[in-house]
Amino acid sequence: MGIGLRHYRASDGNRPYCGEAQRQVEADIPLDPLADQAPIYDRPAAKPAVPEPLGPVHAPVSLDAALLKMVGSPDLASRAWVWNQYDSTVGGQTVRRPGAADAAIVKIEDTSLALAITTDCTPRYCHADPKTGGAQAVAEAWRNLTATGARPLAVTDNLNFGNPEKPEIMGQFVAAIEGMGDACRALDFPVVSGNVSLYNETRQPDGSALAILPTPAIGALGVLDDVQKAVGLGMAENKAVVLIGETRGELGQSIWLREILGREDGAPPPVDLAAEKRNGDFVRQEILSGTVSACHDLSDGGLLVAAAEMVMATGIGCELESPDSGIRPEAFWFGEDQARYLVCVENASEFCARAEQAGVPARLIGQSGGNDLILPSGVTISAARLVAAHEAFFPALMAR
Repeated sequence: MGIGLRHYRASDGNRPYCGEAQRQVEADIPLDPLADQAPIYDRPAAKPAVPEPLGPVHAPVSLDAALLKMVGSPDLASRAWVWNQYDSTVGGQTVRRPGAADAAIVKIEDTSLALAITTDCTPRYCHADPKTGGAQAVAEAWRNLTATGARPLAVTDNLNFGNPEKPEIMGQFVAAIEGMGDACRALDFPVVSGNVSLYNETRQPDGSALAILPTPAIGALGVLDDVQKAVGLGMAENKAVVLIGETRGELGQSIWLREILGREDGAPPPVDLAAEKRNGDFVRQEILSGTVSACHDLSDGGLLVAAAEMVMATGIGCELESPDSGIRPEAFWFGEDQARYLVCVENASEFCARAEQAGVPARLIGQSGGNDLILPSGVTISAARLVAAHEAFFPALMAR
């Protein structure tokens, strides 16, 4: 049994394949030693505890103050200081520069094809609930590819954990893999390679060992048959801004909870894999049809952070509408519910009608234009102020 790494040079219009006569095998690697002959360890594994639900929370902090603090926090701050150390356009095939889309887009020379590439993991979710966290890491990688218009193809993983000789760590490892497997099967997103890094611990002042947070990092690859159809995340001018997916206001293990209340508790947001597939397939179809001019998946920080990131990417502002959802404002705007996207479209009513026919929740959430992010309360934050808060963390850290 082997695997062929094939060099594709044309497209039949649906998939990047031409026919056997035009395929060229670049490598053929026997998989039996890995698939069927690898050693199997059956270490003691303690089943992770089920996290308690978060329950109602509230903080006397305005939406704008919370947003500015969050976009400058370590998890959400701009990584431009890092990627500017390198040539992100090397070879001249980069289609979307870092920070311009939910995945890197690299054109394949002499073809219309492009590859979309992303890496994802949310360790705090995995620590609270390893199975849900493992599934979420795969689902977010799938969303990031989908949000560019790419068809997700395959996954590689890098499983970073503490000492597996400890039953509680082995339990995290087992549960995370179970969640990853569930997500890969539901999303038709096979794992084709991987790596493991174990025994990652640090010594505490009292001499005890502290393991890293469980971090099953997911690398994912997708393909665009027509690179011209790739979209970025930057807010487009004079477009309707539509929210895709259901919002319940999940604040457990959220960035808002940690940065504003100083808490790290509750259950992470549940992952509905059927909703991920349905919503994502609809979004990708709309991108490829040309009706979506910008798309950004919702993850860390929730809806308001995603809107701010879209504004910062182009400097084009957005006026947001009151949700009238029955959910507390901080939960609606900062909840980290999964299977969601923000999209810019020309005609919101027609777009939402198509979403309804596909069984996909969709609602108009704002209108783009100007240079400011305008909250439903009327509070205005300029794109420049958002960028200043977003870009301050790493330069300040490295200057110490």
